[in-house]
Amino acid sequence: MHPVEQILRQIRFDKSAQKLAQCPPDEGLEIAFAGRSNAGKSSAINRLCGQKSLARTSKTPGRTQLLNFFAVDEGRRIVDLPGYGYAKVDRSTRDAWQKEIDGYLSGRECLKGLILLMDVRHPLKDFDQMIIQWAAQANMPLHLLLTKADKLSYGVAKNTLLKTAKQLTGHRAPLTLQLFSSTNGLGCEEAWNKIGEWLDLPAPAITSEA
Repeated sequence: MHPVEQILRQIRFDKSAQKLAQCPPDEGLEIAFAGRSNAGKSSAINRLCGQKSLARTSKTPGRTQLLNFFAVDEGRRIVDLPGYGYAKVDRSTRDAWQKEIDGYLSGRECLKGLILLMDVRHPLKDFDQMIIQWAAQANMPLHLLLTKADKLSYGVAKNTLLKTAKQLTGHRAPLTLQLFSSTNGLGCEEAWNKIGEWLDLPAPAITSEA
């Protein structure tokens, strides 16, 4: 088992926050997952953490209206940010979400990296571009997961990855991207490596038999 996967299997739900003031103390190490509401964000979090229902998977907004914090350990957290795109909410509610998300992304000192999930069949939509531009302005490390790669042949998915990388050439902040599938596990090891890097996760001690 990958060392980071082994650690993430111990993750637990901490709290939900509707306002920035309700977030856990701004200390330790934190990474956030963002993505349109049809990008497979909850499924990806569940797959990477080896749990079936850690993050709620639904086609309608529920807990995804909130910032959801999951504790890896005492000083490390993963944050599930609200999804956008197909969420059936009124404009004022959406604007309120946006204000809180903007405040979180721009003011959270312990945030060490942002994972943006995009459906490999529909990458770089308006919301994705907004997050990418914000990351560039904030010099925030960004890792893109092109999800649902199992829906395409590997060749087509790979071409989409290369095309997306080319479109992002010149991005001012640290940026990496990969193919990913929650269904068959494609790309999990690469994603674990990035999560481990950002959260400074220690590898489990290696024991030798006497």
